[in-house]
Amino acid sequence: MSATGTFTPRPGAAPLGRMIRAQAALETRMLLRNGEQLLLTAVIPALILVLFGTVDIVDVVDTGGGEPVDFLAPGVLALAVLSTAFTGQAIATGFERRYGVLKRLGSSPLPRWALMTAKTCSVLITETLQVGLLVGIAFALGWSPHGNPLAVLALLLTGTAAFSGLGLLMAGTLKAEATLAAANLVFILLLVGGGVMVPLEKFPDAAQAVLGLLPITALSDGLRDVLRDGAAMPWADLGILAGWAVLGLGAAARFFRWE
Repeated sequence: MSATGTFTPRPGAAPLGRMIRAQAALETRMLLRNGEQLLLTAVIPALILVLFGTVDIVDVVDTGGGEPVDFLAPGVLALAVLSTAFTGQAIATGFERRYGVLKRLGSSPLPRWALMTAKTCSVLITETLQVGLLVGIAFALGWSPHGNPLAVLALLLTGTAAFSGLGLLMAGTLKAEATLAAANLVFILLLVGGGVMVPLEKFPDAAQAVLGLLPITALSDGLRDVLRDGAAMPWADLGILAGWAVLGLGAAARFFRWE
């Protein structure tokens, strides 16, 4: 005779850590299966690095006396953070909000803050894959990075926080179609004017003062100072990124609408 209750169901939520890990894994799989997201997160940055890193653009871009890839690689790493933490996350979250996915997830045992944590973990996982791919391509093109890896990590994490806050703010306040258009437009504008491929010195003085305060400019310049010039922690650029992170995350927490 079997013991009573051996196969009795035990309803209830899974442990919080397990729920966050499961949601983060799901978010990552969904992102990597999306063709548009892959175009933004992997294909475009890799193409920019390969195309502009293998041609002679010294007359067009001041590479600081080094090889073109030494100038381009840090900027492309910043572009990868922008594409994943801001553009990709804004578009995906915007359409999840439109179709009621966020509303349903918000009513599940997974707390809303834990859902945002899972999304952040997904962004970090994707960025790790991006950085690995782009660094491998850059090394194949003859890249010779310098500087403190901890400074690079601090810039990437702070930049991720800044762009994530801005992406969530856009996704939580605009309609999905408006988010799609605005996120792609911002991506293109920052690609051109954010110091990714062209240094700020190529722009008029008045424009430099404004562009220098953008998070993409701070991230690309900060990474370039460390990886190309071997500088210590670029506190000014890190401070700009931290300011955008506080502003973006604070505004997203205040104005984000789940429905």
